[in-house]
Order: sequence, then C-alpha cells, then structure tokens
Amino acid sequence: MIRLIFSDMDGTLLDENGNLPAEFGAMYARLKERGIRFAPASGRQYASLVQTFAPWRDEMIFVAENGTMVMEGGRELFSSPVERSLALEIMRMGERLAGVQSVFCGKRQGYLHSADDAPAFRAELSKYVSQAAVVGDFAAVDDVPIKMSFCDFSGHAETTILPAMQVFRDRLQVSLSSTEWVDLYNFGVNKGSAAQQIQQRLGVTPDECAAFGDYGNDLELMGAVTHSFAMDNAIPEIKERARYLAPSNLENGVMAVCERILAGEFD
Repeated sequence: MIRLIFSDMDGTLLDENGNLPAEFGAMYARLKERGIRFAPASGRQYASLVQTFAPWRDEMIFVAENGTMVMEGGRELFSSPVERSLALEIMRMGERLAGVQSVFCGKRQGYLHSADDAPAFRAELSKYVSQAAVVGDFAAVDDVPIKMSFCDFSGHAETTILPAMQVFRDRLQVSLSSTEWVDLYNFGVNKGSAAQQIQQRLGVTPDECAAFGDYGNDLELMGAVTHSFAMDNAIPEIKERARYLAPSNLENGVMAVCERILAGEFD
C-alpha cells in the first residue's frame, strides 16, 4: 500500500500557469483520510512551496531547493549548506556570464544582485522564490548558502550557463533544472536522497512510496521509490528511469494517478 507520495511541481503537478489542479484540495483530503502523506519535491524555495500549499503548510513535508532543505511543520528536518567561500566564488562566476541572472539561495530567503533587479526577472523569479532581497554584493549576505541558481531567459541554459559552471563539477553537483535554470549544490544531495532520509524517519519503505517528475533534477527521485511516474511531457531520461508513465501535467496526470492509487491499483 502506498503511504507517501512525492511530487515535483513545475511541469508535473502544476499547470502551464503554475497553478495547482482545481481538484487538488479534495484529492488531498481523500489521501489524508486514507493515511497517505503528500510531499512536494521541488527546486523551488521553501517559502514558495508554503505559499502554494498554504492550507496544508503544517501537515506536509516539503522537499525544497532540490532536496537541500527539508521542512515539516515549520521545522527544519535536515539541510545541506554549501561552504561559504565556494558559494561566493560561484556567484562571481555567474556575474561574469552575459545575459544571465544569479540567485544566492539561503536558508531564510533568496538574494539577487541589484544589477538583475528588473521586472522581467522578478516575474520569472517569483515562480520559484517568493521571498527575495536585493543586494549590491553577495558577500554581504548574512545567511547560510544551500544552493546557487542561474537563469537564462532565452531558454538555452544548457549552452550558456552549464558549460561555464562545469568548472565546479569536482566540488559540487551542477544540475540543469530546466531549459532556463542551472543549479549548483552539494554532492549526494538531491530529491532522491532527501526522499530516502524521509523514508527512514517515517519508517516507510520504497515499496510504499510513489513519485512524479519530468526533468533532470527528478532523476534520483525516480530511483528512490518503487512506484515512479514520468509525466508524458517528461524528458527522455526521466521516462527511461521511471517505472510508469503518467498523463502530462496539462492533463492533470498526478491527479489521475492518485485516483488509481486510491482505487488500490498499486497495493
């Protein structure tokens, strides 16, 4: 019997406008009644996830920032800080990339450089980071770094950001999180490793877990559960790794599979 569901957000649970399915609240109530917990697992900031799931903020486990920050009931379960001097070195590299915006992701909030504080970037950033401050120098940030993120609006992050950041691949993970975003964070930290730690804490086995994903930062999550679902709109690597295929996010695929879970199809 499935007791815990992990779900990515963008391109997975959310629609093309970044909204939850209209029936999510009713579905969540049915899952909760059956003793099935729901854990959003995203590259998004914890504050952003709490904003999206405000009615259930004290009930869910939040796997935020690609697994570098895991929270429950407003309490940190675990996190993975990046060594500060290395984080600042990476931010300086990002500032040298033409047409690229940088975000220093701390435990408390995100930080963007004053040079990047433009309405267009603010709009893009607000999808993932709901609490952000503007700074003139990342070295002045008084927060614990857990992730460094870089955005290319052109949708070519794989060629404009990723190659430059590979210089750090011997010290940190360098992850292409979407066509626009590249994230750097500690080795061994990802949605999958976070899911495994949560399983251990709750006494839940991989056979009792389901997970949904669509992009590269969901690869390890697909391997952490028995019932792994690639969205129909997922990249080929996710479809190869996952055990099952779900309808696309535009077809409310997560909700459709949750109906099957409640029907006992995967017991």
